Amino acid sequence: MPGGKRDTPYRIEALGKQHDRVGFTCGSEPLDTYLRTQAGQDVRKRVAVTYVLCEGTSQTVVGFYTLSAISVDIGAWPEDVAKTLPRYPVVPATLLGRLAIEWQLPGRGAGAHLLMDALHRSWQASRQVASVAVVVDAKDRRAVELYTRYEFIPFDDVPTKLFLPMRVIEQLFA
Repeated sequence: MPGGKRDTPYRIEALGKQHDRVGFTCGSEPLDTYLRTQAGQDVRKRVAVTYVLCEGTSQTVVGFYTLSAISVDIGAWPEDVAKTLPRYPVVPATLLGRLAIEWQLPGRGAGAHLLMDALHRSWQASRQVASVAVVVDAKDRRAVELYTRYEFIPFDDVPTKLFLPMRVIEQLFA
C-alpha cells in the first residue's frame, strides 16, 4: 500500500481555536467553506471530529480530514464482503467524510500523510468501538483514483462510495 509513514515536517492534531484556517484553499469551495465555517460546529456538536495538518510549529492549517461513525446497510456491501458479516440490518463503519490539502501541497506527501493518519486513528478506535471498514464518498473521478491506489474497494451500487476493510487497515499497522 503506498504512502506509509515517513519523516515529514507535518503534524496532525484535533482542530482547535488556535488553528488559522481563514486562508485555507484546496481548490474546492465546498471543502474550503466547510473548514472555515462548519468544522468547528461539527466538532462541538459531536457530528464529526476534524483533524488538521500543520507544518512545523505553525498553526496555519494546510490540510484536514474528518471522521465520524456511520451505519451501512448490509445489502450495500459487495456480496463477497456481505457474506463475511453478521446478518444485521446495518453494520458499523467509520466515515472519512472529508479530506483536503492546500492546493500548493500536491506531490509533497501531505495527502498520503493525512490518509495514513486517518486510517491509523480509525483502526485504533475500532479496537474500542466496533467498525468493519473505513468508508469514503469520493467527490469526483480523481478522488476515486486516489482511494483505489490505496486499495479502497467501490460499492457496487455507488462507484464513488468506497471502503477499506478494517482487517486490511489492521495488517497495515499491526
